[in-house]
Amino acid sequence: MKSCAPFFVLAIALLAKSAYAGPSQWVEVRSPHFTVVSDANEKQARHVLDQLERMRWVFEKLFPKANPPSAEPIEVLAAKNGKTFQSVEPAPYLGKGQLNLAGYFLNTQDRNYVLVRLDAEEEQHPFASIYHEYTHLQFSSIADWLPLWLNEGTAEFFQNTQVRDKDVLVGQPDTNNILYLRQANLIPLKVLFKVDASSPYYHEEEKGSVFYAESWALTHYLNITDHDKGTHRLLDYQQLVSQHEDSVVAAEKAFGDLNKLESALAYYIRGGQYKEFVMNSAAAPIDESSYKAEPLTAVQADAFRAEILANVQREGEARELAASVLKADPQNVRARETMGELEARSGKLDAARDWYAQAVKLDPTDETASFYFASLSMQSGHIDDETIEPSLRKAIEAHPSYSPDYEALASYLAMRHKNQAEALSLIGTAVKLDPGNFAFRMNAASILAETGSVDDAIAVLGAAVRLAKNPSQVSAAQHQIDNLRDFKQKQAEMEKQRQAYAEQPKQSNTNTVVSSTSNTPYIVPAAPVTPKRPDEAIGPKHSVMGVIHNVKCSYPQVLEFTVQSGSKAYTVYNNEFTKIDLSVFGFTPKGSLNPCSDFDGMKARVQYAETADKTMDGKVVAVELRK
Repeated sequence: MKSCAPFFVLAIALLAKSAYAGPSQWVEVRSPHFTVVSDANEKQARHVLDQLERMRWVFEKLFPKANPPSAEPIEVLAAKNGKTFQSVEPAPYLGKGQLNLAGYFLNTQDRNYVLVRLDAEEEQHPFASIYHEYTHLQFSSIADWLPLWLNEGTAEFFQNTQVRDKDVLVGQPDTNNILYLRQANLIPLKVLFKVDASSPYYHEEEKGSVFYAESWALTHYLNITDHDKGTHRLLDYQQLVSQHEDSVVAAEKAFGDLNKLESALAYYIRGGQYKEFVMNSAAAPIDESSYKAEPLTAVQADAFRAEILANVQREGEARELAASVLKADPQNVRARETMGELEARSGKLDAARDWYAQAVKLDPTDETASFYFASLSMQSGHIDDETIEPSLRKAIEAHPSYSPDYEALASYLAMRHKNQAEALSLIGTAVKLDPGNFAFRMNAASILAETGSVDDAIAVLGAAVRLAKNPSQVSAAQHQIDNLRDFKQKQAEMEKQRQAYAEQPKQSNTNTVVSSTSNTPYIVPAAPVTPKRPDEAIGPKHSVMGVIHNVKCSYPQVLEFTVQSGSKAYTVYNNEFTKIDLSVFGFTPKGSLNPCSDFDGMKARVQYAETADKTMDGKVVAVELRK
């Protein structure tokens, strides 16, 4: 499944029996970039949409080289009051003494969601919570390495943006933050720079208020002073932490003496000279008449809410709500996708695949259902399903700018060892659409290696190392580089050994064997060499998933083994096992793999072709080892 990265976990209390009994009237208003779903009136929903479109323009102007999420439109749930908002408020914030939230966002690989409360008491900046969450969304692609103080401080910096008829004010000072900080003790900067999502400074009301306010003040101070003095300390800091530098060490390098910075920040907070940026928005290409609105039934609204719950792993509530939707509307595609997501999260891949298959049948144009059906088919061992490839091609046709569709089809073609040139083209398109995606680079390297382009694969992995967002990704890419270099070396050694053996004089009662650890030939007693089996693949290819047993290796490179799949065992062979296409899925080997010693007992998908030898099921073409 595609990965999901929620910033908060939702808690919801919705009873199936009352899901459709409430008085709320839901409405949906759409633009090319946003879909606002609200239980308020259409006028308020349109206003939210217009503000988001204008804020989007601001980010396009300020950060033209940024790489925001490509999954659009962004879906917004605009709650008309605290009651609606609290029914989906993040669980960590529900208890006594927790921060009082007015909005949050959820970033997934499929979709991006923003939840806002329309009656939040923000008199001067009524859309502060919306802008705060949208800022998070714009920078979600770097949230893995962006320190929390700067992530939240930047959102606080932009949340007070004021959109007016002809201009936009960015970075307006936050009066509440200033007054609060003048009365509170500041968090030492060395502590502030280390705060993460598990820290009490991020959750507890008293400490959290200081954290948010001080993060805003420091971000505001650095932005303004960098602009006034022509420096770039914030950019230097971001560059350092993006390269996995410790946040405090990076701050010392970029900002200098932290004690002096603390003093300067305290002076800045006590002073009254706060600046802001003004942007001329008269030419912003916003066409409010293009917004499309339509009423939603309670069933449709609940299907949307169930989808959000599934994405934040509130499985019990999501399952109950999705089931109630399907009871009221058996043809609901969105609820089926949610059930598929829930089953996949619980590890029931076949059940998840069935839900998505039903969704595809109901709506063949649904890109999400087509993608997940194909992906789950591959993950659950149904790689021979002839509908996988058409489903992925359909997904690409329906959403040509969505990079995971291209990556999935590339992986499928590579797994089937067909159309390798197209597989390389597809993975290249995926990387072009999402150049910062580490996983795409890793998969591109795997496909290149499978086609024999080992040097190119190593080069791609080198690029992946530079894109890595954390030490574990660096380690994974470097490990693959080491494996490929080791593979190249062993290939060269085996070729040298074969040549050495071919040059040995024929002997009638002995076999000359080249040692696997040395290039020096040694003599062993004569023994019958296992005859090679018919090597020509004359029949169709098959693929089977199971566990490898009874591995036998014979001189010089003959390999035989069985694949136990359910109650049936398949016996296969290859006369030159070094030519088998070997890959792994779902894990990283600790070292190079030797079929003779490492295959036995491993799960694998084995592809074989029928031959003239009817005592065996066929000749091994490829082995994909699985965790």
